[in-house]
Amino acid sequence: MLLYQEWARYGVFYKFQPIDLIRKYFGEKIGLYFAWLGLYTEFLIPSSVVGIFVFLYGCITIESDIPSKEMCDQRNAFTMCPLCDKFCDYWNLSSACATARASHLFDNPATVFFSIFMALWATMFLEQWKRLQMRLSYFWDLTGLEEEEYNTSIILKLTNLYISLQIMLTFSAVFGVIVYRITTAAALSFSTNETTRSNIRVTVTATAVIINLIVILILDEIYGAVAKWLTEIEVPKTEKAFEERLILKAFLLKFVNSYAPIFYVAFFKGRFVGRPGHYVYVFDGYRMEECAPGGCLMELCIQLSIIMLGKQLIQNNLFEIGIPKLKKLFRKLKDGRTEPKEMNTNQSKDPQQWDLDYSLEPFTGLTPEYMEMIIQFGFVTLFVASFPLAPLFALLNNIIEVRLDAKKFVTELRRPDTVRAKDIGIWYNILSGIGKLSVIINAFVIAVTSDFIPRLMYQYAYSQNGTMHGFVNHTLSYFNVSHLKAGTQPENSPFAQDILFCRFKDYREPPWSPNQYEFSKQYWAVLSARLAFVILFQNLVMFLSVLVDWMIPDIPKDISEQIKKEKSVLVDFFLKEEHEKLKLIESFITRDKHKHKSGTKDQRSRAASFCQFNQSQKGSVASFSSQHTEV
Repeated sequence: MLLYQEWARYGVFYKFQPIDLIRKYFGEKIGLYFAWLGLYTEFLIPSSVVGIFVFLYGCITIESDIPSKEMCDQRNAFTMCPLCDKFCDYWNLSSACATARASHLFDNPATVFFSIFMALWATMFLEQWKRLQMRLSYFWDLTGLEEEEYNTSIILKLTNLYISLQIMLTFSAVFGVIVYRITTAAALSFSTNETTRSNIRVTVTATAVIINLIVILILDEIYGAVAKWLTEIEVPKTEKAFEERLILKAFLLKFVNSYAPIFYVAFFKGRFVGRPGHYVYVFDGYRMEECAPGGCLMELCIQLSIIMLGKQLIQNNLFEIGIPKLKKLFRKLKDGRTEPKEMNTNQSKDPQQWDLDYSLEPFTGLTPEYMEMIIQFGFVTLFVASFPLAPLFALLNNIIEVRLDAKKFVTELRRPDTVRAKDIGIWYNILSGIGKLSVIINAFVIAVTSDFIPRLMYQYAYSQNGTMHGFVNHTLSYFNVSHLKAGTQPENSPFAQDILFCRFKDYREPPWSPNQYEFSKQYWAVLSARLAFVILFQNLVMFLSVLVDWMIPDIPKDISEQIKKEKSVLVDFFLKEEHEKLKLIESFITRDKHKHKSGTKDQRSRAASFCQFNQSQKGSVASFSSQHTEV
């Protein structure tokens, strides 16, 4: 009741969690989970504030962004090549003005700073968790706890095969959505409605992301059951080994399932489309999809935000609230059918507490709770360069999640058996791995997906006055429309006769060059700069992370001093005990020596008297013998 009043209500969201009470009632393992969740939510506050400032910086500087202004200026008249064969006409780049302005909100120099900040944030979070974990271990008397481990190196080949099949299923689902995007875009381009054709990209992107979300939610539930079944057939020797294997399988499958669509948009979409006159086709005539004129970063932001928010709202909240209630209702209905109609008159009509507890949902472990937070941690850190508001949405979700989990443990689940644990186990290693992976992914997002490097190269290497004026024209290549393949030219184009050249986004030689349509020197220069940035960014952030790790001790100073004092007191106590034992032993030895000396004197006196007695006896015998002889 106390936990419910002070912890498991949404009205107390602003209060700190009573971790010690949670530990006393539920045990150390569950106490450590809520302590970790509370620290993670607390650390999301500064990252959310910085993310809001980065977003506001994009909003403030959008009017002064020269490339987006050039793209929106209709006087520039950049005539772009058709987006599809036959049914798509030439179009003006200024029609993509809204996309360009929206891209600047997330594709600006501040996102580079934010990526570095989030990498250091992840390191500091893990270091602070190690300190808090050490503090709790000390006060909860877990420092000397040792857990049994067994060597279970035999892994069934069947499990590896199933995991490979599940990963292939995920890739197949992603590929299916890609096919949907390509075919839907081609189908909508046939429409006679001008509004439909002008909103093809928005329609395809929005519907594809929703399909991705639905597929992810369905496959998540399937993968959870498959991971548990695969772990059970391996028959691990201990509960810890079972839990670790289950976590690794479930995390691997759900990681691929959650992030595969995002990886596709970030690093593969628009990379293999070819060029006008030499496009890459799939399924006999369907062109590979291209990025928007403003780049793929805006679409990556949309993909990430919808999947993240959808998973949090549907899977982490609605499923977490609704499924236990449905299971409880189903169990009540099932028990109501099976119990006898005639009740014993002696039995009380009021249900007993154990009956009420039995009607609750059984506790199935902390793996689902950790898993949803670890996946969210990946959304917050892995692609944060494309969505600076991710920490804010994670914070808002976790404020509800803490109280939701608390209410579930207090009112919806049977009280679990208390389990002592000195740490969060393999989850820490997963968090550390995600933190290191986020450095590499964000480096590639900034270098490859965004326009940060091309803009930097243009401003300092190609601009005549050191400004961004002329950047859009610099990134667009020329194509002679007469070089289009037969049957791919726009049909019924009103101004096709007036167009000699169209533009497309790439660094290629112009049609009047001897090496027409080959990659230009600018392309190789920008590519070299991208790779150099990845190496520099990764090494810089890794160095700063190691520096932060070195500067923050794993054990808090007060706890370290207290442990030293306790060890000193313990050593003094043992030395005193040993000294007392030594004194006691010496006293026994001295007493034994005295006893030995006194015993020797007694033995000598007894020996002397015995000798005298023998001599007297011998004398008497001799005299008797002599007397006898005489007789």
